[in-house]
Amino acid sequence: MKTIVAQLRALTTDQRNAFTAAFLGWTLDAFDFFLMVFVLKDIAREFNVTKTTVTFAITLTLACRPIGALLFGVAGDRYGRRIPLMVDVIFYSLMELLTGFAPTLTAFFVLRALFGVAMGGEWGLGAALAMETVPAETRGLLSGLLQEGYVCGYLLAALVYPVIFPHFGWRAMFFVGALPALLSLFIRAKVKESPAWLEARARVSAGRGPAAVPIGAALRQNLGLFAYLVVLMAAFNFMSHGTQDLYPTFLQVQHGFQPGTVSWIAVVYNIGALCGGIFFGALSQHIGRRKAIILASLLTLPMVPLWAFSHSAVMLAVGAFAMQFMVQGAWGVIPAHLSELSPGALRGTFTGLAYQVGNLIASVNLPLQTMIAEKRHDDYGFALAVTIVFVVLAVAGITALGREARGVSMGEDLQEST
Repeated sequence: MKTIVAQLRALTTDQRNAFTAAFLGWTLDAFDFFLMVFVLKDIAREFNVTKTTVTFAITLTLACRPIGALLFGVAGDRYGRRIPLMVDVIFYSLMELLTGFAPTLTAFFVLRALFGVAMGGEWGLGAALAMETVPAETRGLLSGLLQEGYVCGYLLAALVYPVIFPHFGWRAMFFVGALPALLSLFIRAKVKESPAWLEARARVSAGRGPAAVPIGAALRQNLGLFAYLVVLMAAFNFMSHGTQDLYPTFLQVQHGFQPGTVSWIAVVYNIGALCGGIFFGALSQHIGRRKAIILASLLTLPMVPLWAFSHSAVMLAVGAFAMQFMVQGAWGVIPAHLSELSPGALRGTFTGLAYQVGNLIASVNLPLQTMIAEKRHDDYGFALAVTIVFVVLAVAGITALGREARGVSMGEDLQEST
């Protein structure tokens, strides 16, 4: 078995660049999204509404992600992964910049909905580009690394929050969020198209395959699988958003911690998430995707009391580290698992759309948790704990009912589907 370092060194320059583009795209996308969770109460104060009202902006972002997954996924399957990924990065950066100028709550909601469209397009394109480019034997490890771009985005947001917010306010946080547009320059200069997609396109040009695959027909042919992946992704998104989105507010409101304390706790649990994603992603290459997911999700249960009901900052940080190690450990398997299960010719659309429709179902999570907490006099710990127990059991059960295709050849699968 190759070590992690050896597997990374074995990648070619083109493979590294493709993976880097996908990783940074997801990292910076998540960075822009998570800036929001640190300033919920401040936005509510400026627009003179409740925190629950402001959380509707996050619901809109999550709810609009399937639109982006469909639009950008179809573009990615038809025109290649690379160019649509560039357009997507520029789009979400622009929406983030404009959010900082929002004059009214309505305008704020509209801009967060448009940001959701852009956010929904990135994951499917990036995952398809990365998983189709890297070798099959490193797919588990790199799946874990790729998905933890989401965690790195949260970590960046946690680091930016105490630096920017106390001096410049919440609007400046979104101005900083426009910087990811620079990633498009790297993609333009250094990233090559998915070799699997190019090979399939060459077959089409040579007359050995259809010019296009009707998405409606393809979804009907794979309706059972698509429905299963949507349900799985709904449970997964409830698990991640249920442990992440409300946690800074929990630390601020219920425990009264200052921005610096909230920031370092967030840094600690995101480091745990990063480690967990890499560990379980690599583990899935050896024990299987489903076993790794089930193991990680069930190991969250012993962490709940420490994570939700501790009283000191240190113990909350320890609990949060352990919780996110397991939650994002399960998530680290997902890019490889979904890419391997999805029909090859529609991989960009199928993976992203299943992921984001699941996200749409889970978009009620934050308002639900906030409502539960406020009805119990701001008992956010109870709201966090009661939701996560049910959700992780659902993740383990749904995963156990499915199948996997560990190690499938992406190129051959794509050609056969075409």
